[in-house]
Amino acid sequence: MPSLEKKLIRTELKQRQEEGCDIAEIADRINQALHIKASDSVFTALYDELVALPVTESFRYDEPSSLKDIQAARPEGPREFELFLDAEDMYNRIYGGWLGRAAGCALGKPVEGWHKDRIEKYLGDAGALPLTNYIPFEPRAISEKLKASTLDNIHFMDRDDDMDFPVLGLLALEQKGAQLSSRTIANTWLSHMPFGLTYTAEGVAYRNFALSIWPPESALYRNPFREWIGAQIRADIFGYVTPGQPEKAAELAYRDAAISHDKNGIYGEMFVAAMIAAAFALSEAEDIINAGLAEIPQDSRLAEAIQQTQTWCREELSGTRNWQIVWSQINEHYGHYHGVHTINNAALVVLGLYFGNEDYEQGIVTTVLAGWDTDCTAATVGSILGIKLGAAALPEKWIGVLNDRLVSAVRCENDNKISDLARRTAAVAADMQNTDNKPAKPTLDGDASGIWELETGWGTHLLKLDEATIYLIDNELGPFDITASSLNASELKFSFAIDKGDWDFAVDFEGLLHGDTIEGVYYPGPVDVKGRRTSHE
Repeated sequence: MPSLEKKLIRTELKQRQEEGCDIAEIADRINQALHIKASDSVFTALYDELVALPVTESFRYDEPSSLKDIQAARPEGPREFELFLDAEDMYNRIYGGWLGRAAGCALGKPVEGWHKDRIEKYLGDAGALPLTNYIPFEPRAISEKLKASTLDNIHFMDRDDDMDFPVLGLLALEQKGAQLSSRTIANTWLSHMPFGLTYTAEGVAYRNFALSIWPPESALYRNPFREWIGAQIRADIFGYVTPGQPEKAAELAYRDAAISHDKNGIYGEMFVAAMIAAAFALSEAEDIINAGLAEIPQDSRLAEAIQQTQTWCREELSGTRNWQIVWSQINEHYGHYHGVHTINNAALVVLGLYFGNEDYEQGIVTTVLAGWDTDCTAATVGSILGIKLGAAALPEKWIGVLNDRLVSAVRCENDNKISDLARRTAAVAADMQNTDNKPAKPTLDGDASGIWELETGWGTHLLKLDEATIYLIDNELGPFDITASSLNASELKFSFAIDKGDWDFAVDFEGLLHGDTIEGVYYPGPVDVKGRRTSHE
């Protein structure tokens, strides 16, 4: 069996070129190694050398990956909008987002990954052009397993990863609210999502979790898919719970994206989450897209592609209004990216939003007909338009067949009413708003010294960071060495291992200091931890 490095090295080579590295010399050696079927050790060394290549000085983009640097590289823009929605209006909008996403996903699901020309030929042969309803089923062209998402065969939103991830994000938010971390998301995946139903960057991140490689390293280790669309499709829930607050939506999306993606892969999720949050307050596609652009680096490849697409859309909508002309420009400039890359598919989302600005059906249909990752892009467009319009305004033809039902692979969430998911989401949004309105607790910045007594689901623990030890009092175990620790403002992290005789059980803590109290979680778990400082010495 070929090594992991040998399997991934071609994709990594293309990724490094797209990131601005000079790959000419190493590409020759990689191709030679592939030709002669070199040993695994050769590919491991080549892979390490490849990922260590510097970005060339001539690369004209600025693409950081830390939240602080991303925010520093943003353009000026509104970070929050005033809303005038009561609780029922808010629910209607959030329900519209869930329904709009589901219908767009179902429309694109049967032709996922198809090129535009193939979609047009299939629909033409089926007598389904112009497309005014779901995709008809032809068993010789569409797999039987996709039949449940085709015309006259839809009775619910069938299982799809584009719908699994909003549910996973909701679970994480219900657990931690605005305090959720990248590790919260990772743990939620491990607890609720089957590994076999994760793909590309998500599958890599999941594999890395199993190897105890945690965020943000989980996004980078042997992950050539780190700028593909996977993070972008996970954005919606973070916009749903931050209505009118694109900056906050983008920050939450960052914590999610950083477990599996880098650079433009992260920006894609931040861009979409910000657009969704803004769609609660704004009605024009241009304004919604600009609110998304305001949360990502202005000199990134993604921002450039979005702005170019905006220009093409404006020009075409003022003239013949032919979306296919815009598509041709997108394909010419960004068609070299993989069919599930963030950048080209984000451009199609922008296309769908402009041409569907006043018409939900036009938005999702245009996006699907444009091809590439059709279930993902149409789901995103449907979600944004659903938030903007609200559930009550969505066409019955598109949402009625779903029967308010979502089937999911997420453990304990396999069969849900979409309306119930919307109500749960609205409850999280309200809780987060209430939290925002509470006075900030005093924090102890830069000092976790002394002795801490921690009450945990595993009993009482005594933490002595000055000595780098922890004792499990109730179990009469310890001391165990603290193997790593950090304090960033009021956020404390530390790790230790419990000696189980023949093996060590590794434990990680993430939490916040509030004066002489501490609150957080142990992983694996999560196991709630609350404590107080008993001594400063």
